[in-house]
Amino acid sequence: MEVKLQQSELSSEIGRLLRRHFGKGPEAVFVTIASPYVIIYLRHFLSPIENMLLEDNHTMTVEEIRDKMMRKLNDKIKEMIHSVTGLPIKEFYYDWTFENGSGLLVGVEEKIEKYFEYNYPNRREIETIIAKISAEAEKHPDVTYSHMLNDRTLIVIREGILVQIEEQLIELGFEEALTLAKRKLEKRLLFQAKSSFQRLLQKDIIEIFVNWDFALDKSVIVFILAPKQNIRQ
Repeated sequence: MEVKLQQSELSSEIGRLLRRHFGKGPEAVFVTIASPYVIIYLRHFLSPIENMLLEDNHTMTVEEIRDKMMRKLNDKIKEMIHSVTGLPIKEFYYDWTFENGSGLLVGVEEKIEKYFEYNYPNRREIETIIAKISAEAEKHPDVTYSHMLNDRTLIVIREGILVQIEEQLIELGFEEALTLAKRKLEKRLLFQAKSSFQRLLQKDIIEIFVNWDFALDKSVIVFILAPKQNIRQ
């Protein structure tokens, strides 16, 4: 099956799965298959109950509910991606931007290194800024690398970013609280650097998503870019 057909089928399957478990599915699902990555961008994905909670400033409650639900769906989504694309998904990440009603799901296949050339304009400068943000939030990553998957999707991978106190919190069972805290902190720092990213990429950034796999001491950041070269500085 060609990639476009796979992307269309996976979009439909993911939409149905989320609708079945959340009561309301996203209005639009955009899938990018660029082995070893599968990026699933969700638009207008908020249930009436979630909307009500967010209006009453219960953002953390919505995040906690979403995280609990996604942990139950992780394996199903990985199996679905594998069924449609044939890619054996080893890692799975997700994040939300509630003010936009959007979300992102990321599946990562094994053996990343054999698939990509790493160059795109200003790649090293982008990765340097990301590493500095990581150092401010926790520690300088042991490894930082990035891939421009298409003209609208940039993915950045960091490995070796956990500090000892975070590792201890995870061991004590505070993984969910740590995720929520890190998500808020890192997104704030990433958006503070947004103008620098846009200048280097020569594109507007529509959204930034971030999540972690604590067991692997690894993080994924995804920038969703505007389709036209029309930056705001």
